[in-house]
Amino acid sequence: MESSIEGSSESTTVTTSPSRRVRELLALCFSSVEEAGGFQEFESFVTELVSCLDSLYENVALDANNELENDVIEEVLDEILKVLSSPQMDQDVIDALSFHLPKVTSKFADISSRCLQLVEEIVDRFVEACNPRDMLSILCEALDAARCYHSASTCSTPLLHGLSKVFILIQRRHYEQLKVAVPIVLNVLKDISLETDVQVEDLFDKALGIASSIRDVSSKLNNEEEAKVRCLLCLYVIQITAIISVSIRDKAASCIPLVIQLEQFLTSCGLTHLGLITGNDTEKLMSTVAGDDDEFITSFPDISLGASLLFICAKISHEVAEAAIAVLGSVVDELQNNPVKRWQAYGMLKYILSSGDLVWEFKRHAIEFLLDITKGVTSSQCNDEQIDCSDYTPGIYATLQAVTLLIMYAPDADLRKKTFEALKRVLSDIPAPHRFDVLRALVTNSRSPSMTAILLGLVKDSMSKSSLQDTDCAAVDTHVIELVELVLRPPQGGPPLLPDQSDAVIFSFPISIL
Repeated sequence: MESSIEGSSESTTVTTSPSRRVRELLALCFSSVEEAGGFQEFESFVTELVSCLDSLYENVALDANNELENDVIEEVLDEILKVLSSPQMDQDVIDALSFHLPKVTSKFADISSRCLQLVEEIVDRFVEACNPRDMLSILCEALDAARCYHSASTCSTPLLHGLSKVFILIQRRHYEQLKVAVPIVLNVLKDISLETDVQVEDLFDKALGIASSIRDVSSKLNNEEEAKVRCLLCLYVIQITAIISVSIRDKAASCIPLVIQLEQFLTSCGLTHLGLITGNDTEKLMSTVAGDDDEFITSFPDISLGASLLFICAKISHEVAEAAIAVLGSVVDELQNNPVKRWQAYGMLKYILSSGDLVWEFKRHAIEFLLDITKGVTSSQCNDEQIDCSDYTPGIYATLQAVTLLIMYAPDADLRKKTFEALKRVLSDIPAPHRFDVLRALVTNSRSPSMTAILLGLVKDSMSKSSLQDTDCAAVDTHVIELVELVLRPPQGGPPLLPDQSDAVIFSFPISIL
């Protein structure tokens, strides 16, 4: 490699290896700081160093299988680490280099295991030597840049590892610093989860390392700041539960050992299984941490999905381990006897049932849980005039809309049967004044003639069982006529959508339900 080294008074051309050139540039950075008025030269050498490393990365990217180039990169990274670890290294130099080298060297982390190790040690060296608050913003910026790299998973590993150490080293304003960093970490983890060859265990280890660091920070704090950090930790854990669950490509059972490790973080903020499945805990957490900060709220788009998944995964783990059954049993009992909390749970389950990214096993367990909490529930229990269901109706409707899609597209007959039973039970659990509104919305928005026929069949069953007996008969007749008109005279015009052979709900029910 031919390079030009520019001093203050002369220019020399030499031929050097990449590692030697890097060593020379680092030495020039060091010497220029010692000279009076050398700041401008120092900036120039740093820029050339970064440019040199970027060029090396581009060469490797063009020929990823070139072992010779890989060896060169390892030599370069090793040279950087040696210089940074030198006792003679000036603090001003290492502070200045910290703004550039963590980001540029992280690109090389995916070249080989040795490169990953060297980059991690380089980042650790900066974390040890530089101001923690500076390193927090530097590593967050580097993480944000790593999202665009070819292998975000590997390239982010040393940065996340360094960030977990920085969290603990921060001396003040911990909550404010963490509140800025956590959304960036979540964005990186989300990107990693979308990689086609993602290793779920590796992704989980990265997420767990950050969670453990935040917990260690909270243990050093007192009073209000400690409470806020713990709430932020719980939000983070709930969100990564959703991210990890979506990244699972095979079976929901893969979540079991992961959830067991996550549950320990949730107890620190007083979260309960009941609070998770009703959504009350997530509302309190978000109110405490985010307040009216809409931008921060958008950093947790899957918080409700994560909360409901935490509960369902706990249900799975208890079934497998045959432990803590009493805890979940008490939750089921509470939901069976409390209509409001049961309606809240319906609304939370829609996030699992409507997700197109989860494996079917999660949805199967969600449907089974719906059957558990509606077992023995009668329509009379939910018709108390003093209990207002209007606030929960939109959530219940969204859940039932997802349920109708499951009836049509579930992969096996057993799940379709259970889903249909859940549809009937949840509909009967809606107070009479709101039940027609939900049915009307389902019929109006149905794109399947067969499903429309099923919904009308449920209306017929509802009338025959006198489940609307407390409602004025004339009003009932009006509602039924209106539903039939919606089918025979679609609001959007055109012929009615009637079942035919091209649109059949493929599940093993007797035809009489239609």
